Amino acid sequence: MRFLPAVGAAAVASSLAALVPAAPAAADAGTARGGASRVVVGGFPVEVERAPWTVALSSRELFGETRAGHFCGGAVIGADTVLTAAHCLGEEVLGRSPGQVPDLTVIAGRSELTGAGGREIRVRSTWVNPEYDKVTNAGDFAVLTLDEPLPGNHVVKAAPAGDSAYRPDTPATVYGWGDVTGSGAYARSLRAAQVHVLADAWCEEAYPGGVEGAYTSRAMLCAGEPEGGPDACQGDSGGPLVAKGRLIGLVSWGSGCGQARKPGVYTRVSEVVRALAREP
Repeated sequence: MRFLPAVGAAAVASSLAALVPAAPAAADAGTARGGASRVVVGGFPVEVERAPWTVALSSRELFGETRAGHFCGGAVIGADTVLTAAHCLGEEVLGRSPGQVPDLTVIAGRSELTGAGGREIRVRSTWVNPEYDKVTNAGDFAVLTLDEPLPGNHVVKAAPAGDSAYRPDTPATVYGWGDVTGSGAYARSLRAAQVHVLADAWCEEAYPGGVEGAYTSRAMLCAGEPEGGPDACQGDSGGPLVAKGRLIGLVSWGSGCGQARKPGVYTRVSEVVRALAREP
């Protein structure tokens, strides 16, 4: 897993309005290039204005002040709605249920975690996918409802099933404040890494099941480079993977960071849309 050491059904359903496809966002950094600095493992620094839908999940009570309590990422899909990874809200990470974390907060509009500007908004309620499977890692998503709305430019639209953004070899960009090198050096400023969507058959071969988890194309997609390189890492969990201006994945799991033939695995957002649509 890529992490650091409940809303009602009606509220979950309301988030679907934000998932209707729209024209690609001009601010998508999918075509951006960076220097040689190894950030989000093999990535580059990026200002949050380039990806305003990228937010940090924070609890200073649990994770301290050093990095503003950051422990996971998230993607804004509605004015008051954020998608993240289910495992980010599990007891393995929080040590308790999210409802027992009084200072659970989303940091939006801020590149530097401890910098000025942006907003820190309390999480009013959480909904964790009840079908999340901790063994296979399938269904790794959760919904956060915020106390206050964010501006419309913070919202990213989801790529529906069958969208060309999911095709193999499509360039995509992952965002987060996670481990810079794969060895515990966590970023204080937002980073991004450009990767490519990989074919399901390739990913099924990389993760056939076992202690690493099992790749399931219905619920997951993987992205990276076959020879290793740019990748999400610990602390990036729940953060967005964007291609062609659409949200296609949430950072979920993988074996190590940036390793050859062990790409990053993401929750497939088109399956999130289907799952939320089934909620009564």
